[in-house]
Amino acid sequence: MSTAILTGQPVPGSPLEGDLRSLGFDVRVASDAADAETLLAAVPGDQRVAVVDARFVGHVHALRLALTDPRFAACAVPGAVTAKPEARAELTRALRASAGTAGAVVTLDALPDDIASAMESGATDVHRPDLGTLVATVPSDPQSRNEARQAVAAVDDEAVRLRTAVKSRDGFFTTYCISPYSRYIARWCARRGLTPNQVTTASLLTALIAAGCAATGTRAGFVAAGLLLLVSFVLDCTDGQLARYSLQYSTLGAWLDATFDRAKEYAYYAGLALGAARGGDDVWALALGAMVLQTCRHVVDFAFNEANSDSTAANTSPTAALSDKLDSVGWTVWLRRMIVLPIGERWAMIAVLTAVTTPRITLVVLLIGCALAACYTTAGRVLRSVTRKAARTDRAALALADLADNGLLADSFAALKRGWPLPAPVIAFIGGAAVVAVGAFTSYGSPWVVVAAVVHVVLSGLALSRPLEAPLDWLVPPFFRAAEYGTILVLAANADVNGALPAAFGLVAAVAYHHYDTVYRIKGGTGAPPRRLVRSIGGQDGRTLVVALAATLLPASDFTVALTALAVAVALVVLVESISFWVTAHKRGAPAVHDEGEPA
Repeated sequence: MSTAILTGQPVPGSPLEGDLRSLGFDVRVASDAADAETLLAAVPGDQRVAVVDARFVGHVHALRLALTDPRFAACAVPGAVTAKPEARAELTRALRASAGTAGAVVTLDALPDDIASAMESGATDVHRPDLGTLVATVPSDPQSRNEARQAVAAVDDEAVRLRTAVKSRDGFFTTYCISPYSRYIARWCARRGLTPNQVTTASLLTALIAAGCAATGTRAGFVAAGLLLLVSFVLDCTDGQLARYSLQYSTLGAWLDATFDRAKEYAYYAGLALGAARGGDDVWALALGAMVLQTCRHVVDFAFNEANSDSTAANTSPTAALSDKLDSVGWTVWLRRMIVLPIGERWAMIAVLTAVTTPRITLVVLLIGCALAACYTTAGRVLRSVTRKAARTDRAALALADLADNGLLADSFAALKRGWPLPAPVIAFIGGAAVVAVGAFTSYGSPWVVVAAVVHVVLSGLALSRPLEAPLDWLVPPFFRAAEYGTILVLAANADVNGALPAAFGLVAAVAYHHYDTVYRIKGGTGAPPRRLVRSIGGQDGRTLVVALAATLLPASDFTVALTALAVAVALVVLVESISFWVTAHKRGAPAVHDEGEPA
């Protein structure tokens, strides 16, 4: 239970107390500032507290946005201010400062606004939500109160609440084919007490059933798989809309939403491969290639955004200027969002192709579409980076180093701190290209693969021997991902035995989970996984070398066993640590987040 303290002159007939109680607040009335301080001190320290002007007039949803959003330690609108436990001390200080002296026996009509201003002048960041057409005001006389009430009546806050539940930057398919009705599903869920995490789990289960239908290899199974995949996507949209509609944000929820999206899609790729195998067609290489390409696309997005997330300089590059101009032409906005093949368009395409064609056609079209999208987005980001004059912060450079995922071997070479004439992305590309190319163009068991892997390990360390602060250094993590995943793919394909590619698929899935988990921790502000975890699973350099050694020293059949064992070991270590971390973070009240995410 949260507590709201009403201050100022009460207004007969005001619905304010009822509105606050409907939002879960225990309402108490203060006669003056000293009484407000006494009531504040009586509220348990682990509870949220709000101070609200009794003359407040506004929409219930304006109060909801101001007083119940779990993402912010302190929040305010005209006439109301709130603080979570971590900001309670600052609110108390601001209350005393606003009253003039501690224990002053005065009634302050504008006490909540004075408190918010005093908190902002201190060390607390007070969030002020964008209310749009919603009303939140403190009238000073009967005429202005009547005008404020008329303004409240003129705007349907429920319609505003539904509209703002939809993500502001969605793709065309999601915006026009899903959100018009999924927002009402979200409201239905909210009114029945369902949580976003429950809807997220339902979406995962639906997608897994869809993958199972695809794995049957029958036309009926493929049709059912396509339909269920679309249902899963509807639920995937609903969980985020439910979180925004009811302000049920949490660190655990953001992680589940992001992680399950990847699990659903990659499980579906595996289902397609299993279904194709039942019909005598081996498409595991295509399924693995699709997962590799999609994961590398995501790490490009993540690395670029992290590299520029806290830059203070505006992007004045010609590419950014052109993009701004195109934003004024509505149809180009949708075209550019569709070109990148975001999750809505991508899943719709996969669902339709699954139902009417074959797994091979589905995966080939998916690979072509994702490859074109990757070229488009990466080229644009490279152009923005080379023409942008902005210094990278130490935090951004550290985030890129964490995304690189170097292990003990590469760290040993990075510790040498030797000067190197080539930029870090070039060094990373050379090492990765060497091991993938040698693996692809030599026969299975060639010792040259190990030599190339050793070169990759050395160059991985040299690439990180200096802070990743250059304009294009955000390319280092994507190059490392492509090197590791690509090596596993080509060596498994060269083994040319049953089970090698499925085992490789499992290994890449386990490692990709670790890489996505790293991203979500950084994006959520909780920091990258501990170095002991990264080193215990070898780092990207160590795993690449181990796979190369296994392909050189073991017969093809035993190589499959080695890939399977490595996949199981990595999955167990990262899953146990990851689940423990996120559950613990949720229990200890880590800052709530809601990741709007990338459209891809």
